[in-house]
Amino acid sequence: MRIEFKQVRSTLVVKLSGEFDMLIAEKLRREIDSRLDSKQISNLIINLEKVTFIDSSGLGVIIGRYKKIHAQKGHMYIVGAAPSIEKILVFSGINKLIPIYKNEQDIINI
Repeated sequence: MRIEFKQVRSTLVVKLSGEFDMLIAEKLRREIDSRLDSKQISNLIINLEKVTFIDSSGLGVIIGRYKKIHAQKGHMYIVGAAPSIEKILVFSGINKLIPIYKNEQDIINI
């Protein structure tokens, strides 16, 4: 898995590619939390455009980061999920907590 971080003002964008599974989940959790704890972040965007697989540990990282950013009165968004990944997000109910958009530009326009 490849992970890219970008901060635009108070928004942290995390772009993932590859398999989002238990092998990367803990590392990703630590890296996101470190940035959320050390910087003035009020929005978190998880870009899943290039994610080919997600398991329960990946879903757990997403839900945990939602709880953390929400506790800080921030907002979280998911963008770019392929239909198969979006289906898993919907079946898990994550879409009821975190809005899912086609691309980052859709969030900027809200």
